[in-house]
Amino acid sequence: MDRLLVAIGRDLGRDARDGGAYVFRNRSGTRIKVLCVDAQGVWLSVRRLHEGAFHWPRSGDAAWSLTREQFAWLVAGVDWQRLSRATSALPKII
Repeated sequence: MDRLLVAIGRDLGRDARDGGAYVFRNRSGTRIKVLCVDAQGVWLSVRRLHEGAFHWPRSGDAAWSLTREQFAWLVAGVDWQRLSRATSALPKII
């Protein structure tokens, strides 16, 4: 937990106490950790998938934000990026 707090400040240049939740994924993509800091302390939640992997943005992105709905799909193991695409970006059927 402490290493993740340090990584938020060092790698992202952010204060972990800013009210956000920070999500970290292992290399294989089968496990995520969600870190939140509130007035009383630090919360760390871990989720592991038995099959498949969590869908993650491109590897070059250090930080990104999600809506509540996108986060719910992420932790469920669903490809939230496909569900979140604007319908205008989809090809038109003629």
